[in-house]
Amino acid sequence: MARARSEERRAEIVRAAVAVIAERGYRGAALGTVAERVGLTQQGLLHYFPTKEALLVAVLEERDRWDTGGGPRATAGAWRLDLLASLVDYNAMRPGIVQTFSALLGESVTEGHPAREFFAERYAQVRGEMTAVLRAEFGERLPSGLTPEQAAPLLTAVMDGLQYQWLLAPEAVDMPGAFRSFLTLLHGPADTGAPRG
Repeated sequence: MARARSEERRAEIVRAAVAVIAERGYRGAALGTVAERVGLTQQGLLHYFPTKEALLVAVLEERDRWDTGGGPRATAGAWRLDLLASLVDYNAMRPGIVQTFSALLGESVTEGHPAREFFAERYAQVRGEMTAVLRAEFGERLPSGLTPEQAAPLLTAVMDGLQYQWLLAPEAVDMPGAFRSFLTLLHGPADTGAPRG
């Protein structure tokens, strides 16, 4: 019972941290602010997360769990292009999570940021996963002639880049629609049955 309460409290702290980071970025997110949102003192919060970096890792891991349906990233090998489109639909319903992730991603490129290693490793893994997704869909060559390895960084960049554009102008950028347009682009021109000259 005590363990279940502790896990629920940890989850509550992570949710509060997500909200604070979305509003202020990682560098501007004070542990005291997160603690206040869940009715703890800063010292009480440190009982659950002994450092700000430990809380950051928990936030990033939780975001990945949401994206993979509750499992670790290692189980994400079952992704297909149509399921990626569903993930983009899902992200459009949770702007706070997308904002937190995007704020951390942007900050992580600065020297010494505690999330830098996480994102470097994550992108290496995601490129591998996207390569597998593209190979399963198209084989060794996409209709454009690119290999799955060449197209995987582009697919990853489109997914994350659309998130930034959507966060900045949600009324002007249809993130799910734009991603489906990109998938159409990947598949190449529709076969009209007309001879090609």
